[in-house]
Amino acid sequence: MSSARRIYTSIFENEIHESLRQEVRTFAEQHVRPWVSSFGRNVKLIDDLTRHIASLGWIGATIPKRYGGPALGAVVQASQLGVAKVVHFGSEEQKQKWLPLFAKGASLPTIAVTERDSGGDVLGMQSTAQRDSNEYILNGHKCFVGNSHIGDVHGVVMRTGQGARGLSAFLVERTRPGFAAGQLGDQAGMHGFSYGELLFDNCRVPEQNRLGREGDGLSVAYSSSVLYGRPNLTAVALGIHQAIFDDTVRFCQERQHRGAPLSKLPTIAAMVGEMLSRLCTARMIAYQAVAMLDRGEKCDAELMNAKLVNTENALSSARVAMEIFAARGCQRDYSIERYLLDVLHTFPAAGTSDIQRLRLAQIAFGTYGEAWSSQLREHIRLATDHQLKSPP
Repeated sequence: MSSARRIYTSIFENEIHESLRQEVRTFAEQHVRPWVSSFGRNVKLIDDLTRHIASLGWIGATIPKRYGGPALGAVVQASQLGVAKVVHFGSEEQKQKWLPLFAKGASLPTIAVTERDSGGDVLGMQSTAQRDSNEYILNGHKCFVGNSHIGDVHGVVMRTGQGARGLSAFLVERTRPGFAAGQLGDQAGMHGFSYGELLFDNCRVPEQNRLGREGDGLSVAYSSSVLYGRPNLTAVALGIHQAIFDDTVRFCQERQHRGAPLSKLPTIAAMVGEMLSRLCTARMIAYQAVAMLDRGEKCDAELMNAKLVNTENALSSARVAMEIFAARGCQRDYSIERYLLDVLHTFPAAGTSDIQRLRLAQIAFGTYGEAWSSQLREHIRLATDHQLKSPP
């Protein structure tokens, strides 16, 4: 275990958590690392790998065990926004139908909110869901959808009326007539991540596919972003940050300068020391936030801060690594340029750094409103308690 991890292990982790970490790391080294250079736009490769991951049960980590979720869910904060919408807003019938499929990896969920013209302004969306008897007719598009081209069921927020209460959420199976996946997306980093468009052309879904009540769409979007999106992006940034640190330390120990390793140079050593400081700080903040979430405590501010600190700290360390690696940092053989591009992609999702700062200011001035972690704390606490009490 590296020194960067040893510092906080006794505070936030237990043997189950560390065992899972090792399991995931081993999987990544054996099944992901060899294919990194082949990802690109290879949707088939991405689909196969994603379903392999799903079959291991990790996507179902936050699903209560009575719906097929793993017992490890109590100590792991999953990143699946697609799962969250059903866990928190689904009817009992929807939970019984979908959560077991998500838990065993038989169906991959997504959440689709963003549109080209409105971007992060959820209330600016124009895609519509028009009621027709006991069905809804969906028209419009969504973009920047994670798992867009490999997802099996999409949690889509559409406009059913005016204003904040004029948004509603629906489960849309990819086999429904009128639904299609659009452009895949051509981002500079995060290769291997399907991040594209969904298109709706008179796509009919039954009333039973609506999540919650008509008008709950804004709650579905915001709660998923705060309670799952921010910790998810926090974890992604933290993982990239760890990789940057590990690769930099290894390079400094192996790279010779005038007969001695770079690690012997005081200036380089100070830069690496500062990098470790940023990493330790980011990790402690991340684990504090998700530990509070698992316990059902009010933690919107902590989740926002965790996302803010982890993305910013990872970017700072990536820039320092580029300085240490110099020209080699721009060569793909050394991965630093890939880490830099990847961490940039953690900024916009679930709110940019400025959005996190704005929301934190609202909390400071008392204008934020009721915290989502408070509104849904009973759902979180009940799921966590059930996981802890259930036998493996």
